[in-house]
Amino acid sequence: MVEERGIVVIALGGNALLQRGQERSFEAQYQNVRNTAKPIADLIEAGYRVVITHGNGPQVGDTMLRHDAGRKLYGLPSFPMDACGAETQGFIGYMIQQGLRNELKKRGLDKYAVTVITRMLVDKDDPAFRNPTKPVGPFYTEEEAKKLAAAHPEFVYREDAGRGWRRVVPSPDPKIIAERRAIRVLVDAGFVVIASGGGGIPIVEEGSEAKGVEAVIDKDLGGQRLASLIGAEKFVILTDVDAAYLNYGTPQQRKLGEVRYSEMKKFYEEGHFKSGSMGPKVLAALRFVEEGGKEAIIAELSQLLPAVDGRSGTHVHM
Repeated sequence: MVEERGIVVIALGGNALLQRGQERSFEAQYQNVRNTAKPIADLIEAGYRVVITHGNGPQVGDTMLRHDAGRKLYGLPSFPMDACGAETQGFIGYMIQQGLRNELKKRGLDKYAVTVITRMLVDKDDPAFRNPTKPVGPFYTEEEAKKLAAAHPEFVYREDAGRGWRRVVPSPDPKIIAERRAIRVLVDAGFVVIASGGGGIPIVEEGSEAKGVEAVIDKDLGGQRLASLIGAEKFVILTDVDAAYLNYGTPQQRKLGEVRYSEMKKFYEEGHFKSGSMGPKVLAALRFVEEGGKEAIIAELSQLLPAVDGRSGTHVHM
C-alpha cells in the first residue's frame, strides 16, 4: 500500500495537447494526451493526490472558427466566449479522463478521473475590461472586421502584426472558483480532478446573479487560484523548458533551481521574464507561495515526478 501524500495541482502547458506545428486534429491531440498521462500516472502511483488544469487557447480559437463557419454557411448563431470555453473544458477534460484512466488501468491502479466544468469569478470593475488586449478567434480582413464591428459594437477588433484583424478581449485577474468546494470534496474522495481549464470560464456577479463575460483568463494564474483555494501543498507549472532562466536565450542565461520567494520576486520585478511566456508562470508561482502554498515548481512535462520530488525544475518557496 503506497502512503498517500499531499495534493499537487498540475498546470499542463500547451505541449501536453499540441506540439508546435502539429495538425490540430482530435486524433493528434488525444495521442499527445496519452503520452502526457504517463508522467501524471507516475505521480499518482507515487501516492500524490492530483488535480489537473490545462490551457485551451488553440482549442477555443478553433471552436470559435467552427461557430464562425456555421454562421457563414448555415446561418447558425455563434455562441458567446464563455460557452465556447465550456465546450473546450468538456472535450479536453474528456480526452484527459480517457487517456489517464486507460494508463492507470494498465498499472492496476483503481483510480478515476473526473472533469468539473469550472467558473472563475472576476471583478466586473477590473481595469482589463476597459483595455482589451488578448487576441482570440480567427483572422479577418479589414473590411470583414469593420462589418463585424458594425454588427457587434460591443466587440473590439485590432490589426494583429500585419497578419490581419482579430477580435481582442479583456484578460481580467482571477479571484474565486465557484466550484472550489466540490473540487476539494472529489479530491478527498480519491478522484483525480480536471478543473479550471483555460483559466476557468470568466463570470461576474450582478446582484444575486452570475453572468458569463467575453474575456480570457490566463491559464497559469487561474491554475494558481485553483491550487490555493483547494489547499494544495505544491503547484506545478509544466512547460516545454526544464526550468525558469535568467537572461534566457543569451550567452549569460542562468538556470534557476531552488529560489527563495523574495529573490524570485526581485527577478520578476526587474523584468527577467517575458509577459508572453515565462512572466505569468513566475507570477503564478509567486502568488501561490505568497498565499501559503508550500512550494511552486516550474518544470518540463517529462520530468514531472523528479520535479515534484525536488530533483528537477525551478522551486520557489519562502
